[in-house]
Amino acid sequence: MTAASDERTARMALATVSEPADVITGTLVARVGPIETLALLESRTGLPSGIDPAEGELWRRRLAARLNPDEPDRVAARMEQHQLRMITPDDAVWPAELRHLGSTTPLVLWLRGDPAPLSAPLEERVTMVGARAATSYGDHIAGELATDLVGRGKVIVTGGAYGIDAAAIRAVMATAPGRVVVVLASGLDRPYPAGHEDLFPHVAATGGLLVSELPPGSAPTKWRFLQRGRLLAALGGATIVVEAGPRSGSLYVASIANALGRPVAAVPGPLTSPTSAGTHRLIKDGFAQLVVNADDVLALTDPSVRYARERTFPSSPLSHRNTRRGADLVR
Repeated sequence: MTAASDERTARMALATVSEPADVITGTLVARVGPIETLALLESRTGLPSGIDPAEGELWRRRLAARLNPDEPDRVAARMEQHQLRMITPDDAVWPAELRHLGSTTPLVLWLRGDPAPLSAPLEERVTMVGARAATSYGDHIAGELATDLVGRGKVIVTGGAYGIDAAAIRAVMATAPGRVVVVLASGLDRPYPAGHEDLFPHVAATGGLLVSELPPGSAPTKWRFLQRGRLLAALGGATIVVEAGPRSGSLYVASIANALGRPVAAVPGPLTSPTSAGTHRLIKDGFAQLVVNADDVLALTDPSVRYARERTFPSSPLSHRNTRRGADLVR
């Protein structure tokens, strides 16, 4: 095999044994490459300097126990069965802005559908997130915003959850199919939630795109849902929280977008609605600007606004400090 194909295989293998945002894996891949990182799992040699020996050995034991030489073939078979594609940072369609995630940059991405929405300039992509248990008000606002934004050339990036995510997806599908990127916290062959098992294939079949950093066959977990948030934040030129309770995971997405220097906005809701308590908190604490319509959002996505603030996510190579800091918003 060529060096390039060896690297792709090594990245795939690492993705099958690492959890999303594994900072030691990400640090090693950046420093010594995926092939050497994979070799270190089965080696008795010390890890590179700068990595705490105790944490490094724990990392090695944990990941080495999951290694299965047959796993790449199993993943490849599932990819063919479900019409999936795997991309790495060496591919032209890889979103360059993911590098801003530093040591938590995904190893690979699996895609289903047309990659064109992901290739749109960053300022054309707007991340829209919100409550799963959305109110009729939240669903209406999400649908209206998504419809207006795609009508003005934007691409909507969202998760696949019930509530605000689903309202945004359905609005795009009814207005401009193909202008949506849906990021999942499971393997693309295991759509979650189950109630969207018909919606996701329809997105892929009509020009939209499904994305996951998890290999086929992977089930969603609480950690994977949380870490999906960093991809949602990084893939959008701006992040809009439409409706969110005080512990909504959408607040974590907003915190990562803010750490990346991306514009963050929130839609106000009724003062008496618990489902808007999170968005009100974002506005009050200065995490987000108040928006009420697509014009407000378009102002935030102006390239001069984003470039003035953009920075690399300050992730520590040896701790999950920033994850804990952001997670405080969702408690």
